[in-house]
Amino acid sequence: MTGRPVTAAVSPRRGGLDGATARRRYVTVSFLFWLPIGMSIATGVLLFTERGMGLAAIAGFYAVHSLTAAAMELPTGGLSDVIGRRPVLAIAGLLNLTAFTLIGLGAAGWAIAFGMGLMGLARALSSGPAEAWYVDTVHAHAGPDADLRTGLARGSSATSAALALGTVLGGGLPCLLGLAPGLGEWLAGTAGGLVIPLSVPALLGAVVEGVFVLYVLSALPEPPRPRTTLRRVVGGVPVAIAAGLRLGARDALIRRILLTASAAGAALAALELLTPGRAAALMGTAESGALVFAGLACAGYLCHALGSQLAPLVARFTGSSERAVLASLGFTVLGLALLGLTAHSMSPLATTVAVTGYGLVYLGLGAAGPNENELLHRRVDASGRATALSVQSLSLQLVAAGAGLGAGALPPGPLPWLLAAAAVLAGALLWVRRAAPAPVPPRHRPSTAGDPVVAPVSAGPLHDTAPEEIHPHARPM
Repeated sequence: MTGRPVTAAVSPRRGGLDGATARRRYVTVSFLFWLPIGMSIATGVLLFTERGMGLAAIAGFYAVHSLTAAAMELPTGGLSDVIGRRPVLAIAGLLNLTAFTLIGLGAAGWAIAFGMGLMGLARALSSGPAEAWYVDTVHAHAGPDADLRTGLARGSSATSAALALGTVLGGGLPCLLGLAPGLGEWLAGTAGGLVIPLSVPALLGAVVEGVFVLYVLSALPEPPRPRTTLRRVVGGVPVAIAAGLRLGARDALIRRILLTASAAGAALAALELLTPGRAAALMGTAESGALVFAGLACAGYLCHALGSQLAPLVARFTGSSERAVLASLGFTVLGLALLGLTAHSMSPLATTVAVTGYGLVYLGLGAAGPNENELLHRRVDASGRATALSVQSLSLQLVAAGAGLGAGALPPGPLPWLLAAAAVLAGALLWVRRAAPAPVPPRHRPSTAGDPVVAPVSAGPLHDTAPEEIHPHARPM
């Protein structure tokens, strides 16, 4: 192991958008996409209940969303690698615009279910193209050794900030509208009963999605791609999917990243399933518990944003992205353990410790994410970057679904929390040993679209290839 960088297969063009501009646009896209989703978090269940839906039907709506997102994760990631990042992001925005309109106006169960399915499809379409566009743009301008951590961290922080702000807006807007005498009746009468205060956040989210689509089409330039046909697109997507599934099998570092994403899914499933019940038990009623949970969720997203901002600093302090992931996941394990140890107590001290643990979970996951993704981007090339991100997202979603079912079947108390902590600890221990350097692809074998190959990286550890200086900072889940 020499520590000398391998010559890149393609030299940077030193053209197009510079790194700072690409970073700003990536941050804006991340914020605009996730803001409407945050606005729907606080009012979703209440809106469906107001429409006359029972809990079983509401659970079915969310199942439609999750299953659609999981089923389409890999196909849509491959689609982005075939036809481009910008068109896939624009389609995701249009789907979300339609979904929020259906959810805001829909009074029938089929309309809500259809809207949730469209939102799940949009979620699958969006999990990778924006980040892949940013990495492609930076690499094209500054080469494969350009700093990625700062931009990835800011994008992650923008996502968390959008979710936090959206949660506050979505929860507060119906309350503000309800303070105006007769406004709710006026809205219902004007729109034939379809618009009520609880549906306003979803409709406002549809407007934001329209802005998102216009921004994507105007601000995310891409280099020309080879002209293609529908037949080539359909044929290229399965190739990209198969190549994505082979990533973990042939590269130990990518395997670690996928397993770590699975561990994060177990942690998030425990938080989302168990925290609302603890908040309701603490406050005594479901309504006041929901309000407390909205505030707690907002604080969690802000902790995630802070962790993302600290990611480059953690990497510099620990010496590499690999050790930064290990240290960050340690905070997540500690947070889950604190939540488990305080599960049977409602005392002020136990509540304070539990809230601290909740924040530590999100802080650790936020700091780990950008460092994991920089390692991932240095392992795959542009032809398979979005597919690799989709495989990572799929690993998180599938384990989160299974872990949620498992946590729900266990008796309430410390056990579900401690099992989630054990899962994250197992993921953290994967990073104790340094991964082997990436093998250099054979020069006689050209890279083809849809076939992710190992990116040219340093033969030494990651910090030998990344810039020593990480620029100061100026996200989702």
